[in-house]
Amino acid sequence: MGDLRPLGDDLNDASRALALALRELFEGMDVSIRRYAARRRRDPGTFSRYLNGTRLPPWQVINDLFADLAEHRGTAVTTEAIEFVRKLYGSAVDAASSPRHAMELLEQQLADADRVSRRSSVRGDVLGDALLDRTQRIADLETRLNQLEADRSAEQRRADTLAAASPDISGLLQERNALQLEVERLGEDLRQAQAQRAAAEDRCNLLERQLEAVEKPAPSLPAAPHRMPKILIVDDQPDNLLAMTAVLATLDQELVTVPSGREALKALLDHDDFAVIIMDVQMPEMDGYETCAHIKRRPRTRDVPIIFLTAMGVDSEHSARGYAAGAVDYISKPFDPWALRAKVAVFTSIYLERCTQQ
Repeated sequence: MGDLRPLGDDLNDASRALALALRELFEGMDVSIRRYAARRRRDPGTFSRYLNGTRLPPWQVINDLFADLAEHRGTAVTTEAIEFVRKLYGSAVDAASSPRHAMELLEQQLADADRVSRRSSVRGDVLGDALLDRTQRIADLETRLNQLEADRSAEQRRADTLAAASPDISGLLQERNALQLEVERLGEDLRQAQAQRAAAEDRCNLLERQLEAVEKPAPSLPAAPHRMPKILIVDDQPDNLLAMTAVLATLDQELVTVPSGREALKALLDHDDFAVIIMDVQMPEMDGYETCAHIKRRPRTRDVPIIFLTAMGVDSEHSARGYAAGAVDYISKPFDPWALRAKVAVFTSIYLERCTQQ
């Protein structure tokens, strides 16, 4: 397309290769940058920089390109093509990785967690006010019912004739019962909002510690008589296991790598000193969500923190499902090495702090 800008002058090999692949995908749709950006509600200048290699796009942008190209052609993009671009993307992320990039990712996660906390707090206040209103209305109804009953004869106040003897009392009883059901529902909603806020606050605290870990050249761990805990890595793709092993090797901790959820459960039976579990979400037979649920049901392993590693993008639907299953953190593929090391370092530090307190 004529509106494609030239490739950046100072691109590294990985960024250049990715940019060329994205340009080929985009050119296959025969549309202008401005028109495509409007279609996807993106800034055309930013999208243009994605295509000339001067800015690394989120993986979701590339996913959208694949989907839109498939729609334009009327045929699905091959798995081989997607995996090829994914590898190019991973190489570009590695080449562009820096403490600053990691901090941007963690700050975005912190902003998301803070937003959830604030929304849950507001929702909790609204539910609390509604619960108080319904409770007071029930108390008023009880007072009116007691007064009406006091005015009735002994025969009318018998339990088997009370409702039939007075339409007024029957209506009040129905209103009270309806309010009591509403109080139960509001109470449950309030407990869920409070739990959601508490979980979001915990994530905010973790992310603030992770940001501090990135800021330090070498995150220091508290001195402890215990040996360093292990890290469990679960992924069905050998290339991903190899990449994570290479990134985390600098932490001087034993890395246990397994290719499936079932193997992860076996590893947790054999060892009881894991500081953190890094787990792929999309795995055959038993996916990350199911594996996480099994881990959290075991008293011995329920407190081991789990980081979900996902290529699907960390949207609200997937993150909510992951947190519901028991995960404490999320990171997207291709992952940022600095951010992953910071997360693992913080969970290792927490593990050692608990050991010194026991």
